Amino acid sequence: MPPVDDVLATLPAHRQELFRARVDRWLPDLLAGLTPLYPDPQAVADRLLAAAAAAFAERDEELHALDLRRTLAPDWFQRPGLVGYAAYADRFAGDLAAVAARAGYLQDLGVGYLHLMPVLTPGPPPNDGGYAVADFGAVRPDLGTTADLRALTRELRGRGISLCLDLVLNHVAREHAWARAARAGDPAARAFFHVFPDRTLPDAHEATLPEVFPDLAPGSFTFDAELDGWVWTTFNSYQWDVDWANPDVFCAYADVVLDLANHGVEVLRLDAIAFTWKRLGTDCQNQPEVHALTQALRTVARIACPALLFKAEAIVGPRDLVAYLGTGEHWGKVSDLAYHNGLMVQVWSMLASRDAVLASRALQALPVPPSTTAWTTYVRCHDDIGWAVDDGDAAAVGLSGPAHRAFLSDWYSGQFPGSWARGLVFGENEATGDRRISGTAASLAGLGAWDPNAVARVLLAHAVVFGFGGVPVLWSGDELGLLDDPHWAEEPGHAEDNRWAHRPRLTWTPDGTPAPDSPAIVAGIAALTRARATLPQLHAAFPAQVLDPRDPAVLLVARRHPLGAVLGAYNAAPEPRHVPLDVLTDLGLDPTTVVDHLTGERPRVSDGAVQLAPYQAVWLVAPTRAQRTGDSTTPLPRSLA
Repeated sequence: MPPVDDVLATLPAHRQELFRARVDRWLPDLLAGLTPLYPDPQAVADRLLAAAAAAFAERDEELHALDLRRTLAPDWFQRPGLVGYAAYADRFAGDLAAVAARAGYLQDLGVGYLHLMPVLTPGPPPNDGGYAVADFGAVRPDLGTTADLRALTRELRGRGISLCLDLVLNHVAREHAWARAARAGDPAARAFFHVFPDRTLPDAHEATLPEVFPDLAPGSFTFDAELDGWVWTTFNSYQWDVDWANPDVFCAYADVVLDLANHGVEVLRLDAIAFTWKRLGTDCQNQPEVHALTQALRTVARIACPALLFKAEAIVGPRDLVAYLGTGEHWGKVSDLAYHNGLMVQVWSMLASRDAVLASRALQALPVPPSTTAWTTYVRCHDDIGWAVDDGDAAAVGLSGPAHRAFLSDWYSGQFPGSWARGLVFGENEATGDRRISGTAASLAGLGAWDPNAVARVLLAHAVVFGFGGVPVLWSGDELGLLDDPHWAEEPGHAEDNRWAHRPRLTWTPDGTPAPDSPAIVAGIAALTRARATLPQLHAAFPAQVLDPRDPAVLLVARRHPLGAVLGAYNAAPEPRHVPLDVLTDLGLDPTTVVDHLTGERPRVSDGAVQLAPYQAVWLVAPTRAQRTGDSTTPLPRSLA
């Protein structure tokens, strides 16, 4: 690759000046990230800067303009008007061109961030739903081409929607060019992977390694006859873990990042990030080097394409989560976004137990994330729900962690007496008792059981994640109240994976909207989206503060802001509950004038408390001037009921 100066010499003076200014700004962070990883960090940095310069020189004018706008408004993704949507392209609309044709639906829904699940070319089935990537530089043939990808990003960008794609950091498919070269005997390619001549080191590692899919893919190593060795395969035998201790791997991934950014991708979901660094005697998750290498990779993007964000797919224990946004020396320098897996788990725990005490305790225990970052909050995602309930949190509120996790699995699979949920058990581990759950939000909330409170539960769950701050992301179909697909097992390759039940295909009507299972849920989600966009207190720079519950069934979440506080109160019970008025006064809210931002109306107050209906959510704020004078001509969304 040409040296940086040779690349820059071909560019106008103002471009050269801009690139050099970015290098001056970000080089210290790049070297700080590389130093714990490699013996000669400067040499690796020189390679990365050359790659960044080449990508910068090739970047479209429209993307350079986007970089400028995002640099001037670095909080763009933290603003309350941003709502996300996640889907499989084929199950949402068909191919990438069809997604572009349906972009108006997303815009009307209020979406400003679209995450399309695996779009890059995977290996042949089985391929973990596309997460065994065989080519980072090509689009799945059934979805289109890289030209279609560029056309889609342009269409979305014109509608104010940023595209997020997956980048699997931990592994590649056995059919990837790197793995093919390794099997052919190329020593440089072989060094891209963890390969062992016998079982000595694999056995030593497996003494402390948990199994990710114990029933589907037991063990973490696979013998490959062409390699004549044991290769590390954390997830499946056809997914080979790459060795990030090799600087060639880092530089190869940097090229992938820069290429996707130049296609117009604005967010990269860093899949399986927690597993990227290996250390004997540990579970090989959440190692310190993970955060160093992410900081360095993010810094390369800041130099070449600063509009690009990183989102960490770190489905880890609650205590390990905030590090993926940056703590200590990495404060605010790791990923821009991270999944708030704990919030999702606690929402479903609240609804099953009709109790917010455990949720309050668990959410209070999480450190405050850096003010320049944001959580990605969600009720559901493409994956199953693993009950990440910390034993210490459970014990602190008088519960047994294992017993509560077993209860949640029983409840959401419909096995517990009186359960309204209709989920499916996924990935049962008889040795540990772990049972995860598949299902759409509507199925888990009881809509399939014709429970009269199902719609209210779905909307309450979404109100929690919309009101917590960060970027709330709707899983495709949940905004329509879709139930589990009863035919999920009939598609080729799906029969052994019931997560496909909660990945239904949308059915589009002649008017250009998808057919819902629950019009009430459609209306409620739309109201939440509109209400959120007009509440500045939900800016992610201002952290959520989970208060001690005053009524055990009511989750209380405060957000303090220069414009005044907002109190989110969420009743997880099927009967009326309350919020004492002193909770409001402690936040500086006047109980005699406070309004519910979700309705624009005064809450019902009696007996010294705000009274909540079953499964009701309220966002209590001081009234606007127009509301105080009665002159408002743009009323806020009506009730979510």
